[in-house]
Amino acid sequence: MDPKDGSSMKPVWAEEFSVHAAEDAYVQRRQFTKFLVMTSFGMVAGNAWIWLKAVTAGERTEWPEAIVARASEIGPGTVRFFSYPGPHDPCILVRRTNGEFAAFSQKCTHLSCAVIYAPARDRLECPCHEGYFSASNGRVLQGPPPRPLPQIRLARRGDDLVAVGLVPAEAE
Repeated sequence: MDPKDGSSMKPVWAEEFSVHAAEDAYVQRRQFTKFLVMTSFGMVAGNAWIWLKAVTAGERTEWPEAIVARASEIGPGTVRFFSYPGPHDPCILVRRTNGEFAAFSQKCTHLSCAVIYAPARDRLECPCHEGYFSASNGRVLQGPPPRPLPQIRLARRGDDLVAVGLVPAEAE
């Protein structure tokens, strides 16, 4: 940076990074192509990882047991929310108006919106796209969901309701 030796007075960072807005207004073809290639590679790698996990995952045969609620604490037409089989798997326990208990995954099979229980109609409803499910077995009654809600198998041990697994999906 000594003016006597003929070097520029510009600091090194000014040469590396443009401070002129006009120069930064356009993206060069090479930069854009590099961005597209890297983004495409990332998407391919992510999809390959998902596919690999799906292929290597076997059918689950053992399920954890979890106490969901006390039966005496849930009145007819009310619900209790819980997580099963893991902490990030929202579920809904329904005590139907006829007194029966049923539990389902709370994620709609269409786009994973949360389903809610409508006791007046005795059904589970997805408010996002008007998908309706049976409160007895989770089958689709109306709307865009492609398959029934996964049903949680319940066992009653005294006054406790215990989640013991998933009800196998019916073969279509």
